[in-house]
Amino acid sequence: MFELIATTAFGLESVVKQEIKDLGYAITAVEDGRVHFEGDAAAIARANLWLRCADRVLLTVGAFRAVTFDELFEKTRALPWEDYIPRDGAFPAAKISSVKSQLFSKSDGQRIVKKAVAVRLGEAYGLRQLPETGAAYPIFIKLLKDQVTLAINTSGEGLNKRGYRAHGNGAPLKETMAAALVKLSRWRPDRFFLDPLCGSGTIVIEAAMIGRRQAPGRNRHFDAEAWPLVGKNPWAQAREEAADVLAKSPSFRVLGSDIDPAALKQARTNAALAGVSDYTAFQRLPVQQVRTHRRYGVIVTNPPYGVRLSDQPAVAKLTREMGTVFRAMPDWSYFILSGYEDFERDFGQKATKNRKLYNSMIKTYFYQYYGPLPPRKGRLQAMAGERETSHET
Repeated sequence: MFELIATTAFGLESVVKQEIKDLGYAITAVEDGRVHFEGDAAAIARANLWLRCADRVLLTVGAFRAVTFDELFEKTRALPWEDYIPRDGAFPAAKISSVKSQLFSKSDGQRIVKKAVAVRLGEAYGLRQLPETGAAYPIFIKLLKDQVTLAINTSGEGLNKRGYRAHGNGAPLKETMAAALVKLSRWRPDRFFLDPLCGSGTIVIEAAMIGRRQAPGRNRHFDAEAWPLVGKNPWAQAREEAADVLAKSPSFRVLGSDIDPAALKQARTNAALAGVSDYTAFQRLPVQQVRTHRRYGVIVTNPPYGVRLSDQPAVAKLTREMGTVFRAMPDWSYFILSGYEDFERDFGQKATKNRKLYNSMIKTYFYQYYGPLPPRKGRLQAMAGERETSHET
């Protein structure tokens, strides 16, 4: 059994915790940006394939207290690195964070951990020079209040790299964050779904993947696929499981609209790469013209924030227009991620609840406006009719 860590953006810990529990693994601790859990080799494969909202899956090697670099070296060297890294493994000190610790020099911390691991492996394998020509075992280093956690990144590239977003417009929302917004909305495929400011379509595509129960990592490679420690069988079994689940996809369609034809072209390309073209539709339409006779729908969107002061008047105007349009659909629920500080004032309505999230390094709030749930019979009818719907809107 391994000690594993799913890293995530601040504010999404509860979402990732629930994802891990849904996979059947025991949570051992939750802290800012990290969810700790226990699992075997199969858990490493399944977590990488299935976690939608986590950034990476780390394998914990050890944890200890260190207040000097000598302590850091000796305690790192004392860990059984040879249990994880083979004689030809490449082990860069890939990432380090230091918060409220006496060892605040990140470059020195990386250098010392790298050296300590090299010494330990050299002794274990009887080598003066390690080749590092084999699979990658990137080491993650976390120092928090003088407590050191050392782990190996099983994912490689971040889990947001689904393999479908060959195109993006401007600074698009990360796939992991987009998936989290849909999860937080509690949308299900039996309800109408719309992103009226969809850009290159990330929120719509992630909603379609969630509705299909499509494993987000099914089309990509992970570093731990080459690790003898994990083996080939867990990955093969995890991918077979993902294929079996996907074969039972329900029938539905999610919608996106935007005023930018170039962004919509990118959205359609991205949807095709993600394998959800049959579950998505994109239309050129200003948000001010969004109308629908459908009831009990869900809007999830990420409008422009106006980071620059010169953008603020346009953002304020757009926010007011969104408020007018969305309130004209009184039994819809709408969920808006915005970094605009006066959002609720200009939207004209206080959110049912909001959640602070960091979109990259930008502080944002996820404003959640809950409408009524549809009657059960109506929900089934809506599911049957969605494939025939454009947003007529």
